[in-house]
Amino acid sequence: METFNVVIADDHPIVLLGVRELVERNRCFRVVGEAGRSDGLIELLESQPVDLLITDFNMPGDSPYGDGLKLVEYVTRHYPEVRVLVLTMISNPLILTRLQELGVLAVIQKSQLHVEIEVALKAIAKGKRVRGHQSAPTSVLTDVPDLDERFSRLSPKEYEILRLFVQGQAVNDIARGLNRSAKTISTQKISAMRKLDVSSDQELLAYCLERNLFN
Repeated sequence: METFNVVIADDHPIVLLGVRELVERNRCFRVVGEAGRSDGLIELLESQPVDLLITDFNMPGDSPYGDGLKLVEYVTRHYPEVRVLVLTMISNPLILTRLQELGVLAVIQKSQLHVEIEVALKAIAKGKRVRGHQSAPTSVLTDVPDLDERFSRLSPKEYEILRLFVQGQAVNDIARGLNRSAKTISTQKISAMRKLDVSSDQELLAYCLERNLFN
């Protein structure tokens, strides 16, 4: 029976404990490491053979490897042999599609954590395809000649807010992380959207993801 080495990454100890328990129910999988930060995760991937990574989408943001899309892209580029399951509460189709494009096996919604991880692990153990959330975003920003010029109008604060937003953080999450009010963050986000000439969160995500602005 093939045994898969598993690393779990999440900054919430309760989630780590719960995921470990789910993984260890299946004798095909062995947890070889846990990380609460993305730099700790990369150290684990560097130090030993790892077959499967189960990682939260949002991790503490003060690591050079970042979190969200930036972290997932780093892992899939530098450790292509590692299969990746992403845990998240995000349901935005553009972000989910980008994760699929980066090669993750599946995106597991935390609200369905117990059921979806068990299903995913059984599929991996049997060599079957893992079924994840499917999405197919439609481009709303194509062939626009002045996209780069628009982006250059952003202030450093607006740039940082958009970076965190594209990684999947809500306005309230960004406000807490930057120690500013939600009203201030919302105002600066709206200002950035005006400079980019986009009118909705959908267009904003499409703009940033299609131009690969934060990866």
